[in-house]
Amino acid sequence: MAVDYDVEFIERDDRSARFLVRGVAPAFANGIRRAMIADVPTMAIDTVRVVENSSVMFDEQLGLRMGLVPLTTPPGEFEVGDSVTLSIDVQGPATAYSGDLISSDDLVQPADENVPIIDLKDDQRLEAEVEAVAKSGKDHAKHQGGVAVGYRNLQRVEVVGDRGEFEDDEPHIVRGVVEDDGELVPAEDFGNDLSQLYPGKEVEIHDVENAFVFHVETDGSFTVDELVTQAVDTIEDRASELETAVQL
Repeated sequence: MAVDYDVEFIERDDRSARFLVRGVAPAFANGIRRAMIADVPTMAIDTVRVVENSSVMFDEQLGLRMGLVPLTTPPGEFEVGDSVTLSIDVQGPATAYSGDLISSDDLVQPADENVPIIDLKDDQRLEAEVEAVAKSGKDHAKHQGGVAVGYRNLQRVEVVGDRGEFEDDEPHIVRGVVEDDGELVPAEDFGNDLSQLYPGKEVEIHDVENAFVFHVETDGSFTVDELVTQAVDTIEDRASELETAVQL
């Protein structure tokens, strides 16, 4: 059975977006959120083989830092368990950055080149070979491509009357996005205070049923569009597996 829903972007760039989805149940909205966090595989450094480390930091600490470097993971190119080798070799005095990681596969690169790993002094050196593995966020937080994923109900504002002649406007604080006469208005546009948007008016605010505003940020492993699309695909795959299992 087809699902009839609408999607409208409020803000959008490669790594951050806010969009409205109408016509979905709360359980489905939460399923998308969970899939973006836990089910979409990303590459992350999992094994570190240290050749030389004469810095002030233990090998294990350096491994933890390199494990948190976001790596690009083009959709459809890797399956869970696939691995790629990278290497790093930096001689002090210098700072070793994520951009110093050299990948054996052009598809897997540091998403940001300026993430600091270690500050090396004179005669200090970091040389290592690392292995990045494709896993999902349910295995480890370093594989969560969605670093900030949340949603809340769209809210509709209703003007119910004028304030009394001698009444002061009391702050009416809201968060998220409100629907004002068919327009979608982020609450920060009016300082999160409805009394600024409707001076002198009495207003009521109501949740719009089955309409949710998602706020999604990625770590650069992929774009917001790629993250959302892959999350929906994982839900579809699980549904297909369940359908097959039930029919056996």
